[in-house]
Amino acid sequence: MLLNFELELANFSLKDSVGCGQFFRYEEIAKDTFLIFAQNKSCYIKQCGKKLIITRSNCELDFWKDFLNFDEDYEKLLNGFRGDALLEKLNKLCGGIRILKQDPFEALISFILSANNNITRIRNMIRVFCENFGEKNENGYSFPTINKLICFKEEDFKVLKAGFRLKYIMDAIRKVYLGEVNLNSLYSKSALEAVSELKKIYGVGNKIANCVVLFAYNNMMAFPVDVWMKKVIGEYYKNGVSNQVRSCPGLAQQFLFYGKREGYI
Repeated sequence: MLLNFELELANFSLKDSVGCGQFFRYEEIAKDTFLIFAQNKSCYIKQCGKKLIITRSNCELDFWKDFLNFDEDYEKLLNGFRGDALLEKLNKLCGGIRILKQDPFEALISFILSANNNITRIRNMIRVFCENFGEKNENGYSFPTINKLICFKEEDFKVLKAGFRLKYIMDAIRKVYLGEVNLNSLYSKSALEAVSELKKIYGVGNKIANCVVLFAYNNMMAFPVDVWMKKVIGEYYKNGVSNQVRSCPGLAQQFLFYGKREGYI
C-alpha cells in the first residue's frame, strides 16, 4: 500500500536541489516529479508550489525530512546574502536550492566518480555501480555497503569504466573499511579538519573533499572550487569573495556554481 505524506518547505525547489550538481541518484519521471534514491531507500517526490508530496510504501518520513534538510532555517541563511548583488540576483533565479544531507560513504564514492567528468556520465556510472554491487529493491538498487564492497577485487570494478578513478575508489573502500578514515567522526569536525581527513584517500583533493563535507555533513563552511567556480571568482570576485559569501560559503557556492552552469550569470 502506497502512502502519501505532505510537507511544506519555503525557499525550496526540488528540481534545482536535485539537479544542481550536488546529487546524482534521481530520475525525473514527470514535470516536478522525481524518483529519488538514497542509501537503500527510494521514494517519489512531487512538488506543487511550496508543498511536497512524498509517496512511499512504508513510514520513512523522518528519513526523507532529514535528507531534505527540513529543519535548516534557510530564510536566515538567505538573509545573509543581502548586499551582494550577484547572490541577490541568483536568489531570485535559483534561490530554491537546498543543500541535501547525503550519506557520507555514498557521497564520497559519488564525488570520486565525478572527477573530471560530466553529470550525465557521473549519473550513469553511479547507476552501474549500484546495479552491479547493490541490492535490488522495489524501485531500483540500493547503494552498496562498505562491508559488501570490500569483498571485491579491482578487476570486478572495471564494469564501471571508471578509468583513473578506479584506484581512488579502491583506496577509499579500503581506508574506510579499516577505519583509517573514520567517516562518522567528521560530523563533529570543522570543515578544514574534515577536508584534511578525507584527503588521506588517494585521489581525493580539495574539490572532492569539500563536496563531501558540504553535501554529506551539511557543513556550510565547505567551499568546493572547480572550473565553474574559478570562472565565477575570476569574473566577479577578483579581489576575493564578499562577506556575504563568507557568511555561508557552502550555500553561496551552490548558487554561484549552478548560476554559472545554467547561464544565469
